[in-house]
Amino acid sequence: MTLQNRVTPFGEIVDDPARGTMMGNRGVLHDEHRRLGHRRWAHKNWLVCEVAFRGRRRQVMTPNRYTELFFLDEAVAFAAGHRPCAECRNADYKRFKALWMEVFGQSDLKAAEIDDALHAERAVPFKHAQRRHEACLEDIPDGAFVVLPARPETAWLVWGARLYPYAPSGYGAPMARAQAGRVRALTPPATRAVLAAGYRPRLHGSAG
Repeated sequence: MTLQNRVTPFGEIVDDPARGTMMGNRGVLHDEHRRLGHRRWAHKNWLVCEVAFRGRRRQVMTPNRYTELFFLDEAVAFAAGHRPCAECRNADYKRFKALWMEVFGQSDLKAAEIDDALHAERAVPFKHAQRRHEACLEDIPDGAFVVLPARPETAWLVWGARLYPYAPSGYGAPMARAQAGRVRALTPPATRAVLAAGYRPRLHGSAG
């Protein structure tokens, strides 16, 4: 049985048999039959986690436990609005947090403050939809996702001089990145700022 627990760069939760390289959660979203209801989040601390950590084992979508979500890689999780888990990915979380404070000139920062800021940038209230942001392609940092005006159905990973089209099983053949142009950015602005400051997300091997 293929469960509805795969997250795309558009923030959608779909059913797809392809395995992800990273896991995360947004709270309890499923019922006793392991089916999702209408909600797409139960709280604001959307995490991206390791698939395996300290030998822990879970039955996916156990009733009344958080809904395990899966991502192709960390860049996809960031586009969907997630941030590194402070427990299973503590070093990455600390790096993400340090760059966030550097970028925004903060001397102290709590995880809840990151979550509040990201939630305001990633979600359209009452519509369970992803908020997208107009941007110039030349300003998009490596590791962020965009949508091109001519191909709105495809999410593209920006990496170096190339754009990689997303698919649940991996990235497709890349195309050259244009030097300029207007796009819709899927990755939230604050996360893009952290990426621009030097955070490098973990990518799926198909990204070359």
